[in-house]
Amino acid sequence: MTQNAASTDYPDGIDPRHAEGRGANWNWLSLAVLGAVMLAALLGAFGGGKTRPLTVAAAEAQLDVATPRVIRNGEFFETRVRIEARRPIAKAVLVVPESLWRDMTINSMIPAPSEEKAEKGEFRFDYGAMKTGDVLDIKIDGQINPPLFAGTQGGVALYDGERRIAAIAFDIKVLP
Repeated sequence: MTQNAASTDYPDGIDPRHAEGRGANWNWLSLAVLGAVMLAALLGAFGGGKTRPLTVAAAEAQLDVATPRVIRNGEFFETRVRIEARRPIAKAVLVVPESLWRDMTINSMIPAPSEEKAEKGEFRFDYGAMKTGDVLDIKIDGQINPPLFAGTQGGVALYDGERRIAAIAFDIKVLP
């Protein structure tokens, strides 16, 4: 009884044609789709990447906010707020609406405000007086909680006591 030597090289149930190379019969459409998804990820379409600051300039101060605009659920993030006084500010108060931080955990805020409170649907952080030319850099670390899906919107505002000086509105897209 003679057996073909090629048939003994493969395990039971595997035919030699299963192991043959496909050569140049690649599925170019699959490769193109994979390449497009990888390029989109590289360009930051799915979160991550460099954060461009949003800026508003008022007569009393310039307010800059750098925060991720696209982020994935469960990720940690960093928000940086910069306040530069152009005129004296008696009581610099940073105000964040509750809607922006709903279903987020804020882990730290450095430097810590001298006073903080939640009222009228917003969080208020008092940083005291600022002289002309003073710069205040605030770093806020947080995390997106699982219930937050699709995104959130709100903004950051700078007040002198109860008088609004400047505000930046933005939304954050949250991907699964």
